[in-house]
Amino acid sequence: MAAVDELAFHEFEEAANLLVETPHAATTCRSDQLTSQDHVAVTVGSSVGYGAEEVEEEGDKTALLQEEKPQPGFWTFGYYQSFFDVDTAQVLDRIKGSLLPWPGHNFVRHHLRNRPDLYGPFWICATLAFVLAVTGNLTLVLAQRRDPSIHYSPQFHKVTVAGITIYCYAWLVPLALWGFLRWRQGARERIGPYTFLETVCVYGYSLFVFIPTVVLWLIPVSWLQWLFGALALTLSAAGLVFTLWPVVREDTRLVAAALLSAVVLLHALLAVGCKLYFFQPLPLERVVPSLQAASLPPNILLPPTQPHPMATS
Repeated sequence: MAAVDELAFHEFEEAANLLVETPHAATTCRSDQLTSQDHVAVTVGSSVGYGAEEVEEEGDKTALLQEEKPQPGFWTFGYYQSFFDVDTAQVLDRIKGSLLPWPGHNFVRHHLRNRPDLYGPFWICATLAFVLAVTGNLTLVLAQRRDPSIHYSPQFHKVTVAGITIYCYAWLVPLALWGFLRWRQGARERIGPYTFLETVCVYGYSLFVFIPTVVLWLIPVSWLQWLFGALALTLSAAGLVFTLWPVVREDTRLVAAALLSAVVLLHALLAVGCKLYFFQPLPLERVVPSLQAASLPPNILLPPTQPHPMATS
């Protein structure tokens, strides 16, 4: 009988009281509620896991496609497209870094960050060549206004000369420097030179300081022109020396001093050559006759020269 009483249905007092107080309330089974919650939890968990698996599979497929995608060749346009992928903020930051060099500040490590670009060097060289040609012609125009005896004719060949000079310097000198450092790397394993594009980028941005300097060379004061040129050369050469010093300091003192001296000397030859060619003084045969004509009064005529008697005999 005890077993039968245990199996019989017993009404709990708390449940009875609740039913009495709220006769219209709906009753639910606890086991059904637990079952439904478990079912929902399993369903949600399975859906989330399936979505994560899909995302992971898509990521794997993308990585495989990127690996299988062939890299463009050296002679194609797509190979160089990544070197022009820079924004205005990056270009301005690199220009600022080239204008404000100081010891211990490496332009490659602090500004390039292993991402050299050709956008900045290309347009800096193009702008410098154009400004050199234009200011060289403007110098003659201003000189003609001061002295009407000077005949001015547009010198379009200066654009070609400036472009060839600037671009050859910005590419050939870094190529020679990079090749020399690679050769020295074979001689000394501790030397780690920059890549060729990093060297080109350093030289390209170092030429930016000459753009405002060339504009200031329009001031017709010789000593002031040379002062602006010396200041620009100091800033530009200092940026090159501070950038190259971590690479060459592990080499011998003779090689390091000779290399840095050659870098500064070539930079100085470029600046002085541009100053003397595009802002050359007027020829003497144009200046001396104008000074003689200005010193003589207009009513005085020079007597004609008589031949010497010994010359006729």
